[in-house]
Formats: sequence, structure tokens, C-alpha cells
Amino acid sequence: MKRIIRACAVGLASACMLTFSGIVLSEAAVAQTVLGGSITGKTDMTGVTGMPGASAAPHPATASRLDDIISRGTLRICTTGDYKPYSFLRPDGQFEGIDIDAAQSLAQSLNVKPEFVKTSWSNLMGDFIAKCDIAVGGVSTSLERQKRAFFTQPYMVDGKTPIVRCGDVDKYQTIVQIDQPEVRTIVNPGGTNEKFAKQFLTHSRLIEYPDNVTIFKQILDGQADVMVTDASETLLQQKLNPGLCSVHPDKPFQFGEKAYLVPRGDVVFQQYVDQWLHLARSTGDFQAIVDKWLK
Repeated sequence: MKRIIRACAVGLASACMLTFSGIVLSEAAVAQTVLGGSITGKTDMTGVTGMPGASAAPHPATASRLDDIISRGTLRICTTGDYKPYSFLRPDGQFEGIDIDAAQSLAQSLNVKPEFVKTSWSNLMGDFIAKCDIAVGGVSTSLERQKRAFFTQPYMVDGKTPIVRCGDVDKYQTIVQIDQPEVRTIVNPGGTNEKFAKQFLTHSRLIEYPDNVTIFKQILDGQADVMVTDASETLLQQKLNPGLCSVHPDKPFQFGEKAYLVPRGDVVFQQYVDQWLHLARSTGDFQAIVDKWLK
């Protein structure tokens, strides 16, 4: 038997199938078991699950943030509070927006209280890892963020597009038109807008402006010419700031998605949030939240 197992393990037989006490082991399964160290020359197959003499060690349940949240009774939510229509911190200290309503719905599904933690785009990842269970607020998916966290399934497709003074719409239709030394492109630091600008607008004069709430006023006041941001944001900001116009929001410069950040490696919590989001979208509850802020 040891010779047969060894032959299967090293691939000497093109197709190997062993049957012991009614249990069928394929070549790959036997090889994996042998090479993994479960079979060490014992002819009674001790260590193979289901075989005589086998002792199956119990696998302890993997700890999940989901259990921590339910136990503590709060869902800690990182958000910047400066990105309408997703997350905005009002003067009275309360957050509002699409993702704020969604996070409250998620907390309600867990029968816990939402606890919002103010952060910034520059500190988003560090604050999320150190202080929060989930991060929301118009967070764009990116490979850099994926290295440090998991994303939920995306809930919105978006992309970068310009917003300018309405009289300048024809001047800033393309990246080539914007990427000129005389064009003043304003950008909020720390997020995907800055990354896009530094990658594609290397000749434009980049102006970093830290306040993502009043940044659009800089364009209206003539302190900047253009900002490239998510199409969904440009559609809202042109309503809030008469005189500003979104440039081809239906045809953004690149593909983008919005999703929520959850702890890296915690598949249990990720799947819970994904299932909550799936049900909310299927029932129309999530779309009702979106329509409340965009229509």
C-alpha cells in the first residue's frame, strides 16, 4: 500500500484511484494528503478523515468583526463628512448623505447603534484600520486600498469627469485640453481625485485645496479653472452651485466604482455586508436612499 500511495503522490500513474473501506481517494487527494504530512507510512491510514483509526481534530471557529460588533452593540463607521451626496458633516455635528443612511440601515440590521468616526481622505486607511469596522462615504475602489482592506460588492458605477464654469464647458472636454500649463486644476489631496490628477494631468497647474466642501467655490470665484472628480459628485455640485457645469458626466474619463471598506481577511463580516447590500438593492430600499439625495 505504501508503494501505491507513493506512486500516486509523485505522479507515476497517469490516473490513480484508491478505494479504502468504501472511500474513494483521487490521485490529487492522496498526493495532497501524503505531501501534507497526514500519511507517514501507516498502513491503517490514520490521519485520513473517515478512515479507521482516524482522529479528526476540531477546527475552532474563526473570530470575526461581526461577532465583536454584535457583542459591543455599536457599528463604528469611518467617514470623511466632506463628500456630498455620500457623506456630509452638518454644522450641528450630524452626518447626512447616501452612505450615512445606508450605514444606519446596516446597523439596524445588526440591531446595534451606528457610531460615526470623522476622518479625512489622507488619513482614511489608517483611521479605518485603527478605529472602525467599516468605512463609507463615496469610497472609490482601488488596488492600493485593496492591499490594506477588503471591499464589499460595488453599489454604484462612477468615473472621473470635469466640472467647470458653464462658459468653459467646450474648453475642457478632453484630458489633452485640461493638461495644459495654463490650466489651473484644483484637487483635494489624499484620495483618488489627487491620484488621477497626478497621473494624467502632469502638465496642468495642480492646486491642492484641503477643504472638499468649499473647493467648488474656488472655481466659481476664478481661483481655479477645473476640477476632475466623480461624475455623481459633479451632478450634485452643479445643482448646489449655479454657474458650474458638469462636463459629459455620462461619459467619464475612466471607469470607477463605489464600495464600502471592511477589514482585510474577515470574509464572514464581508459576506454579511454583501448580503445586506444585495437584499437592500433587490427590494429597492437602497435605490430609495440614492433617489432621496440625487433626485
